[in-house]
Parts: sequence; C-alpha cells; structure tokens
Amino acid sequence: MMKRKLMAGVIAIAISAISLFIPIHAFAETAQFVPLPTYRVGPYASSGAPWFAGERDYFTYINEVEGGVNGVKLNVEEFETEYSPDRAVEVYERIKGGKDGSPTAFFMTHSTPATYALGPRARKDKIPLFDPAGGRSESRNGLVFPYEFPLLFTFYSQGSVAMSFIAQEEGGYDKLKGKKIVTVYHDSGYGRASQEVMKKLSAKYGFEDIQIPVAHPGEEQSAIWRQVRGLAPDWIVLRTWGVMTPVAIKTAKRFGMDANKMVGDVWAGSEGDLIPAGDAAIGYHALAPYPGGTDFEIHERLQKHVLDTNKTNLSDKSQFGWVYYNIGLVNAALAVEGMRSAMSKFGNRPINGEEMRWGLENMVIDQARLEELGMVGLLQELNVTPEDHEGGGAARVQEWNGQGFDLVSDWIQADQEIITPLIEEVAASYAEENEITPRDPNDPHNF
Repeated sequence: MMKRKLMAGVIAIAISAISLFIPIHAFAETAQFVPLPTYRVGPYASSGAPWFAGERDYFTYINEVEGGVNGVKLNVEEFETEYSPDRAVEVYERIKGGKDGSPTAFFMTHSTPATYALGPRARKDKIPLFDPAGGRSESRNGLVFPYEFPLLFTFYSQGSVAMSFIAQEEGGYDKLKGKKIVTVYHDSGYGRASQEVMKKLSAKYGFEDIQIPVAHPGEEQSAIWRQVRGLAPDWIVLRTWGVMTPVAIKTAKRFGMDANKMVGDVWAGSEGDLIPAGDAAIGYHALAPYPGGTDFEIHERLQKHVLDTNKTNLSDKSQFGWVYYNIGLVNAALAVEGMRSAMSKFGNRPINGEEMRWGLENMVIDQARLEELGMVGLLQELNVTPEDHEGGGAARVQEWNGQGFDLVSDWIQADQEIITPLIEEVAASYAEENEITPRDPNDPHNF
C-alpha cells in the first residue's frame, strides 16, 4: 500500500514536471482566435458592412475550403464598436488574453483613431495592431514601432500617389508649379495624417497646399464648399469618410466644381460613397490599393464556395466585389499570410502576438504567391521587414463612370525620396519623446 502511494506520488510529480515543459499551446483548442472590432451601425455602417463581410467571407473560405491555415481553423468573433476608439479599447482589453486556450495573435483595429489609442498598450502586451492603409505613417519604421503594421499603403504614400496622379493628368511634375491643391479632410487623426507629406511635396514641386477640415459626421458642408469655390482650386483631394464623402461630392457640384478634378483617398472612394452622390460623382477619381470589381480569380472561388453555398456574410449580395468588400477580402488575406509566415517558424498551431509579429516582419507576397492566392491585379507585391512595416507603397487609380469603376492607371509608387526621410524624422522624434530605444536590426535577439 505504501509502495502504491509512493508510486502515485512519483507519477504526479512527473506529470507536473512534464507539464512545465509543454508549451501552453499544447493545451489550446486547434482554432486560432480572431477578434474583429466592427461598426455595422452608426454613421460609418455603409462602409463597415461590406468591409467586414469581405473579411468574414475570406476567413470562411479558409476554414471551409482550405481546412484552416495549415490545418489550424479560425475562430472569428465580432465586437460592435460603432467606430468609437474608446469602445475599441474596451474590446481590446477584453480579448487581449485570448479565448478558449488560443492567444490573441493580432488585433485588426479597422480605425486610425483606434490604432493611435491602442499603440502603447499593444507595445506593452506584444500584440500586433493590424491597420492596412491606415494607422500612423511613421509606424512603417518597425524598429521604433514593432507592434504597429500600416501595411500596403500609409497615409504618406496616399498623399504622394495622389499628387503623382495629378501630375500625370497635368502633363508632368513641372506642371504642378503654381497650382492650387485643396485637401478637404475629416477633422481627425485620419484626416490630418497626410499633411506633413503634402507640405514636403508642395515645397518640392511648387504647388499651393491648402487644407480645410470638415467636422464629423459632415452631413452639412455648404460653408466649406463656398470657401473652396472662393479659392478656385485646380484640383481637390478628398480625405473624407462615411456619409461625409457623398455630401462633399454633391455639395461641390452644387457650387460649380466637377468631380473629374477630384481625387479621393483610399477611404473616400467606394461604391457606397459614390452611388448616393448620383451624377455628381461621374468622373471622380479614387486611389485604389484595393481595386473594386469581381474580375479576379479569388472572386470566382468565393462565388463558388461561399456565396453559392449561402455561407456569405453579405446581407446584400450586390455588394460582392465592392471596394470595401475587397478591402476586407485583402485585409483578411494579409492576416492569413502573416499567420502562415509565423507558422513556418513556430509550427502549425495557434500563435501568439510575438510570433505573429515575426510572421508579419518576414511576410513576402511575390507574383507567384499572388497567382496562388488568385489576387493578381487586386493586391500589389509585398515585402515586409522589421525596418519596413508597409511593405508596398503603391496604388492604382480608378474612375467612377456612374455605374462602377474603371481602372485608369497601373500601380503608381509613392515618392520614397520624400517619404523615407520624413518617416525616419517623425519616428525618431516619437522615440525620443516616449523614451523608446529603437531595435537594433543587427541584433538577432530583437527579431
């Protein structure tokens, strides 16, 4: 009897000892927890609904057709925020510890104000903030911002590409000299985010940079556009969002300004923005790191496996292939590719934030991979590194014809001679103000 008790004690101790060396993920569910802060209600719901449907449909495709990411299923859960940064922070605090044994590998903020609010917390918690075509432009510098990823196309890049397109339309960069460029912007961190690069571009090319804010939500803009008309601009750049965009386009038309001399940024150029503007929107241009349409192979796959099987998250199937749907589709694909990259080093299991950071910082999407993803023409080639959390920096331009978009340019690359020094300057200032020591790219322990 004493021998049995002794043996039982030895076994218990042995089990306890073994458990100390088993990774916590060994006890986790096979599903990777993917929390999504969303806004399907409120003033930005018209943008949010197709966007989040695109993400959900791609995650469904990965689960149902590919059997998960390298066999790891995705447990996707939405949390309504109504585009409130405070509510996004509340959601983050609730989910940062993971769910059902799975860590939280990343947090898709879906909002530049939320990214700003969460930056210090994510740094402390070591959870990547995922904000393609948004966030802090200076967070492209991953040595200072290891857990913020403004993938694809920062706001600095957006300002640069908008001006490159205008230069093309005018007949060359030399033709920008003396032009009046008015930017009408959402009076928020998002709307103001391209101002520094516009100042630099103005100094380089000699155009007049005029910035005019519009208060949220922007449902009445007569005074704004009376002011713009008085300035007699050569071109107008819109950095608006939600209902603010169609109101801007319709009001501009009422004051005698045509859409064919307007360029919208990424977040002011979707069908949901332009259909409500009616004929006033015909000829409007928009930056398109995520072009609209369904003429991409991935849409054929989704049509067959998700829409035709009634597994789509779209409440209105006519929005399949809308710009915001495609934004969600591409963002979800980037998240999945980041997970694949991480799993190549850490194994096919639910991953944590530090592992996801490594995965994103080593994510390469080349032409061959675009073909495998069915995203040729929809997504640019990407090469993300610890020094470069953008990885791309290009967009196409599309023009609204009254029924849909026509692509009117190839990929236009941002002016890195202007942008890179600006990012280094702003990132260094942020590091100094916040007593941050940038990571040493030559120290393997940092990566």
